[in-house]
Amino acid sequence: KATLWVPGSDHAGIATQLQVEKALTAEGSSREQIGRAAFIERAWDWKNEYGGKITNQLRRLGASCDWERERFTLDEGLSRAVCEAFVRLYEKDLIYRGPRLINWSPGLKTAVSDLEVDYSEEPGTLYYFKYRLKGADDFIPVATTRPETILGDTALAVHPEDNRYRSYVGQTALVPILDREIPVIADRHVDRQFGTGALKITPGHDPNDYEIGQRHKLPIISILDRNANVTTDGGPYAGLDRFSARERLWADMRAASLTIREEPYTLKVPRTQRGGEIVEPMISTQWFVSINPLADAALTAVRTGRIRITPARFEKTYFNWLENIRDWCISRQLWWGHRIPVWYAPDGSQFCARSEAEAYQQARSTLGADIILEQDPDVLDTWFSSGLWPFSTLGWPEQTADLNYFYPTAMLETGYDILFFWVARMIMMGLEFTEEVPFREVYLHGLVRDEHGRKMSKTLGNVIDPLKVMDEYGTDALRFTLLTGSTPGNDMNLSLDRVMANRNFANKIWNAARYVI
Repeated sequence: KATLWVPGSDHAGIATQLQVEKALTAEGSSREQIGRAAFIERAWDWKNEYGGKITNQLRRLGASCDWERERFTLDEGLSRAVCEAFVRLYEKDLIYRGPRLINWSPGLKTAVSDLEVDYSEEPGTLYYFKYRLKGADDFIPVATTRPETILGDTALAVHPEDNRYRSYVGQTALVPILDREIPVIADRHVDRQFGTGALKITPGHDPNDYEIGQRHKLPIISILDRNANVTTDGGPYAGLDRFSARERLWADMRAASLTIREEPYTLKVPRTQRGGEIVEPMISTQWFVSINPLADAALTAVRTGRIRITPARFEKTYFNWLENIRDWCISRQLWWGHRIPVWYAPDGSQFCARSEAEAYQQARSTLGADIILEQDPDVLDTWFSSGLWPFSTLGWPEQTADLNYFYPTAMLETGYDILFFWVARMIMMGLEFTEEVPFREVYLHGLVRDEHGRKMSKTLGNVIDPLKVMDEYGTDALRFTLLTGSTPGNDMNLSLDRVMANRNFANKIWNAARYVI
């Protein structure tokens, strides 16, 4: 069969920007000091120096790609496809901008998606305290793992069938130290077994609280800024970082006899995959994709057999994620990446266009001739452009000969760890923009780990460089080890002893073949 294997890479927005910013810091500079244009130039220099390493590894491993067709997500052609996709979704009202709860990375200074957050079990504390009631010498006991968020509470919630607190519903509680008045509400989401069974509601800093807040039309108070420092809404704690505010507030509550006790508690701490710092859920104005129509189409494609996932057990994981998906936050407060193709007028009007000239044309027809537009400073999530890969690399949105001949493709082979990051995104985008599935088969392999089963990382110092392994043992030995040591969807531990043993085995085959010939 005529087969096309297109090699390429994405621009790794956050990871690349981090590396360039580290280099600037080492020079005593920063991206703000050198400006956007100079920073992007530095990022291209970094890409040109380091971006070919993966390609070189693939070449050495003998991957039979069509190297003349190698693509990069910031190529001119792929960038045009990204712009086209954004505009089409915007025109269908499937892209919108607004304030919503997102994951904020104080270290990276950008929004990150749910998929870019890792949860680790870490020792923490459960803080029990008194929520006083207005006009009564009484209180409701409440527990929290993040006392600093008390400053942003806008309600106190109890389960409607909890006899301990039912009589309090409708009364007014006072936020500790600030004495701001908030209502006591009833909501079935409250877990009667957690803590005291009464839940403080901070819609501006917790995903579950945000949902409750939306149901009850509660006000949203954001008590942290981009640096995770307390805002003026935090009263006497304004200017403190979130962890200092936690200590100071708890000390003040203890002095005011509002605390009950503290007990050890294992927390699931959200940390960014790239920066490693603790993520802060907060309200932020970002760009989002209304994901449900796209997710429904992607679900149907696998359920009806248009796409087959191997191993089949990952279908359940795929279904569960798409059935519970939230709107996709696609904007990132970075400079390296595809800039959002939206321009703003001084009066706040926005114009989504395929070029600046087209945006001005729209603006002039609406607002008149003398107008100055500013492009949105944010860039798109890297996975937005990667989701277009199966058809953008073949020339879409033009109906090229390659697109007509090779699309839809037959096979996607990738690691199970990017089933949501990439596979689901490609399926959603393919169905939306081409009305075809992007591939008919998804073959998921596991991750290659070190001999002890740990994920390879520079921090652990356990990265096995394939180039060095091939230099020492030969490419055949490494390929044979990877081939015979893996089963679909399962991780494999790579031991250099096994590579050496397979090198010896390859020598035996070689010598036997020479003897026979």
